[in-house]
Amino acid sequence: MTVDTRGATYGPEAVVIGGGLGGLLAAWVLAGYARSVTIVERDVYPSGALFRKGVPQGRHLHVLGTGGQEAMEQLLPGVTNDLIAAGALRLPFPQGVLVCGRNGWEQRLPDPRHSLLCCTRPLLDEVVRNRVLAEQQRTGRSRIQVLQGAEVIGLLGDPHLITGVRVRLRKGAEEVREISADFVVDASGRSSRAPRWLQALGCATPQEDEVDSRLAYASRLLRIKGADKVGINMQPRPHCPRGGTLVPVEGDRWLLTLYGFREHQPNTDQEEFLRFARTLPHSYIHDIVQDAEALSPVFGFRGMSNRRRHYDQLSGLPRRFLAVGDAVCTFNPVYGQGMSVAALGVLALSGVLEQHDLVPGITAQAQRAVAHAADGAWITATGADRPYTEAGTTRNGFGQRFQDWYVNRLACRSPIDRVVSKAFVDVALLTAPPARLFSPAVAWRTLLLPSRPGPADPPGSMDAV
Repeated sequence: MTVDTRGATYGPEAVVIGGGLGGLLAAWVLAGYARSVTIVERDVYPSGALFRKGVPQGRHLHVLGTGGQEAMEQLLPGVTNDLIAAGALRLPFPQGVLVCGRNGWEQRLPDPRHSLLCCTRPLLDEVVRNRVLAEQQRTGRSRIQVLQGAEVIGLLGDPHLITGVRVRLRKGAEEVREISADFVVDASGRSSRAPRWLQALGCATPQEDEVDSRLAYASRLLRIKGADKVGINMQPRPHCPRGGTLVPVEGDRWLLTLYGFREHQPNTDQEEFLRFARTLPHSYIHDIVQDAEALSPVFGFRGMSNRRRHYDQLSGLPRRFLAVGDAVCTFNPVYGQGMSVAALGVLALSGVLEQHDLVPGITAQAQRAVAHAADGAWITATGADRPYTEAGTTRNGFGQRFQDWYVNRLACRSPIDRVVSKAFVDVALLTAPPARLFSPAVAWRTLLLPSRPGPADPPGSMDAV
């Protein structure tokens, strides 16, 4: 599927709230059907691949898995090559990544279908931003306009129909203005205030599901001389709820992210940070980074629960309003799924628009499509996090308990079973639906075959199961 970039000389006008990755991709898709698209962005975009306040987790781990890369390519053909040309690294997966799971080290089996694209978040944002804004100018139809340094403070309309947004300019006299629109997309991220805005108009608000493991993480850029360009993902275990990732990024640098749940949270003091690495389930990361050159301070972040807003189930969702990306569903960021899910959600929106065009009646169908794109990531992320939540903080009916138990069995079987491992990777990297995990070939091996520990030490590059 390729987005129609010809655009319209007449027709609806759209507003996108938020100019991050999801907002830029949504604006690009909408520009194929709308006369104009206005992105309202709180920040002023930096000149270059620099951190900005509107992406507070931007100093930490970000990767694009296979599903995210494929979605980005369908939306912006050639963008992954643009990222690689700018310095991003593509690691074959699982061969190019050492994974220490909850039951031992995973096998590094060659699989040409999968890879991880690794770079810093500022670089990815800059490449996508430049591509979206430059491409539409190159075509001679500047349909995408960005209102920077402006904050949406409310929606216009009534309980049945959204007709625009109310905006406050954040500098100077703090002028408030209204922008009329035929379609409003909320891409304002995890901190979206859309439920509050909808309530103010008399609309129902979406039910929210949350799985909060009280995660905190800390990251630092390093230079590691002579290191092979191989990623490391060390996952927590119930008896050691601490983990870490080490991935190569642009500029011959490495990004180290350490994390922990509840009372096992990392410290941003540089000496404590290194000591924390020594307490992970295996010493491998610590042994590599202990003599590395620090290129940045240690940056910390917390409060990153898994949260899902069910706009897709909302009775009476007003027409002409849609939420995408983190405004709909957010994940524990250490699983590296958020950007991929955002891209897949926008690709789902594109599919609905191709069928029906940009008309008011597509809202409910488009919202269901966006929600469906997050299903696989939600199952794997919450299944991994739920053991670390406090008792009574999540819904735990029999179905949910069985699903969590089953996902745990999958993760424990994966290091020693190639069939289970391939299915688990397919779903985790968002190239297969969650139903793949419950297929007969996977289910009987997961339920009936014994689980035993995987290798205790990192495997070689071509180990076989």
